Amino acid sequence: MDKLTTFTVGLACFVQSSMCASAVLEELTVVAQKREQSVQDVGIAVTAMTGDQMEALGFDNAQQVTAMAPGVQTVQPNGEANYSVGIRGVTNSDFTTNVESPVAIYVDEVYISQMSGAGFALYDLERVEILRGPQGTLFGRNATGGLVHFITVKPSQEFEGYAKFTGGDFSQTKLEGALGGGVSDNLAARLSFNINRADGYIENRYTGKDLNNADDQSARLQLLYMPTDTLDVLLNLRYSEQDIDTGFFENVSSVRAGELTPNEFNPVLGYIDNDGDVYAGDYDDPGFNELETKGATATINWQMSDRLKLVSITDTSTVERTYIEDTDASPVSVFNFFLTTDAEQLSQELRVEGELGDSRWVAGMYYMDLDINDSNGAVSDPFFGGGGTTQVGSEGGLYNPYQSTLTSTSLFTQWEFPFADKFNFVAGLRVIEDKKDFDFSVNVVEFLNPDSTPGFDAANNQVLQAVLGQYSSSRKDTELAGRLQLDWFVNDAMLAYASWNRGVKGGGYNAPIFPLSAPNTYDDATMAYEPEQLDAYEIGLKMDVGNIGRLNMAAYYYDYSDYQIFNIIGLDTFTINSPDAHSQGFELELQMSPSAHLDVLLGLAYNDAEAELLDGTKQTPIQSPKWNVNGLLRYEIPSTLGGFAIQGDFVYRDDVFFALTGAETVAQDAYTVFNASISYTSPDEHWQLIASLDNVTDEEYLVQTFDLSGLDVFGITEQYYGKPRWWGVSAKYTW
Repeated sequence: MDKLTTFTVGLACFVQSSMCASAVLEELTVVAQKREQSVQDVGIAVTAMTGDQMEALGFDNAQQVTAMAPGVQTVQPNGEANYSVGIRGVTNSDFTTNVESPVAIYVDEVYISQMSGAGFALYDLERVEILRGPQGTLFGRNATGGLVHFITVKPSQEFEGYAKFTGGDFSQTKLEGALGGGVSDNLAARLSFNINRADGYIENRYTGKDLNNADDQSARLQLLYMPTDTLDVLLNLRYSEQDIDTGFFENVSSVRAGELTPNEFNPVLGYIDNDGDVYAGDYDDPGFNELETKGATATINWQMSDRLKLVSITDTSTVERTYIEDTDASPVSVFNFFLTTDAEQLSQELRVEGELGDSRWVAGMYYMDLDINDSNGAVSDPFFGGGGTTQVGSEGGLYNPYQSTLTSTSLFTQWEFPFADKFNFVAGLRVIEDKKDFDFSVNVVEFLNPDSTPGFDAANNQVLQAVLGQYSSSRKDTELAGRLQLDWFVNDAMLAYASWNRGVKGGGYNAPIFPLSAPNTYDDATMAYEPEQLDAYEIGLKMDVGNIGRLNMAAYYYDYSDYQIFNIIGLDTFTINSPDAHSQGFELELQMSPSAHLDVLLGLAYNDAEAELLDGTKQTPIQSPKWNVNGLLRYEIPSTLGGFAIQGDFVYRDDVFFALTGAETVAQDAYTVFNASISYTSPDEHWQLIASLDNVTDEEYLVQTFDLSGLDVFGITEQYYGKPRWWGVSAKYTW
């Protein structure tokens, strides 16, 4: 498909349909600058949707929401087990958990540091805000690409709630709901929950136990105490768990390095899977993902005066995870990769928001303490070591524990100065100090019970045979983020802006799986990487299109210093600092309701990125498509029986690579995914029924590959595909 075909088709649909009829478009209030503003008055590229909008559009997971934002996509480096977000080609595909994403995830103003804890279900949401471009001044480190902010529905004195049941393909059953209201005159509560079950959509021909099922549940209790009109205290308690069979990979023969040889027998594994079914395989030791997250947040808002407000956000959270997979993706017992996470996070934000004359300002401090006790490794027979093949025994393998402690402290401020009636000048600064300690070792062990089943305990289920490598280090980094911006309110319906934003991402350490071989060794040059700095220059235009829509445009240039470029070499992941990297691009976002019953969403993004490697060669960073296009068309049919709606949407993603080699083993050609739905809403709006079909054409597209090609490795390429065609029906009752 031509790279602009989908855009042309989507635009034609809009032109042809603009005489018809619906209305999801509404005024949106966001907190992109730590205070409530209309999304059209913020000089930042923001895509925002309310919970009602997401419900009307049938969105109930993070992938659907991000797909409708130009230049944004969900990245799944471990399929169902991990999620991260890419914005304007800035992304992280590392499947280990010691590397934080350059696109920050926030829930109710709380930073989610662990990628393994970011794959949460979306339910009972007030809105979602996707901010594109660096957001270091107000949101801090690790937001060089931008951020996604999920904001939940808060308790109120009004008795309200909902219940929603979904049934779908692969025996899916999902139940979610919420109930809230006043407990006393100054106390309100809200309880929300989500339970999701489904059979695996990956056929395991070897054991009959299918993979990539759904088995997760989560709950959230919020208590809002309002002792006075000027003070409120919100307590948020949350819990989630997941226990799924995953680790699926399609095994493609690649007996020559960097080549796909699907019809050639693999002599390393003595196996070939050439049946053409990418959703089936032969896995002798199916993997699993056990995940538990817990958290508590206390948010205090004190309106000290008409022009002064104090906000305090205190949070503590934990993530515990065990993941293991059948890496060789075959009926042969050769190699199972695993990783574990045990992370504890404590954070405190304290800020003061005020007005001085016509100017607005915010100033504050942020503190985060992050303790990580993680590991990775492999159960292997025979054990494949760094310098060749070493037999360690049928229950041998690698166990690589690492401990990391991070203390991050920052001070920040931002001022907005209106002048000359229609102009607004914004200046911001954030000073960040990171202190990190890191201890890592690579150990050959004998696993006493190597079975890849829930309950596998790498730390307490092994006998140490040898220590192959160790590394310990400490670092202290000071980083500066900043913002200068000029807003021009041309008229009541148009905002033009120009900005410079500096985003920063903290330095860190690699945690390789295999023993290192020359010239790499366990020293700072191999194991450590420096903080990343991004200077982003952006111009934008936001405008209302009469009373029927919005048209927002942005163009940007990114200039990196010490760009943290990610690469996959076999099963090992490394982050290095690029000597030079830059990108440029533009975005267009159109949201329209040209008549009372018709909605049109259209997004177009172009990104041209290039990074210089240490050997002087230049490459496109991984997971950085040049073109991204998304579109949605929704038509409502009102009647005395209620409202009916027909909807179709698509996402087009350009060619990408999953590693810097540029080989066909790590490539995904451009593809388009189409979705469709039909819905009914009762006249009193209490009942809603939705029937949906995702991936209508059953498009087969890769979300991750790992190149293990060549007879000196496994002679395969692991391919992880997005979900197949999936139907679902849901019923929701709101009271």
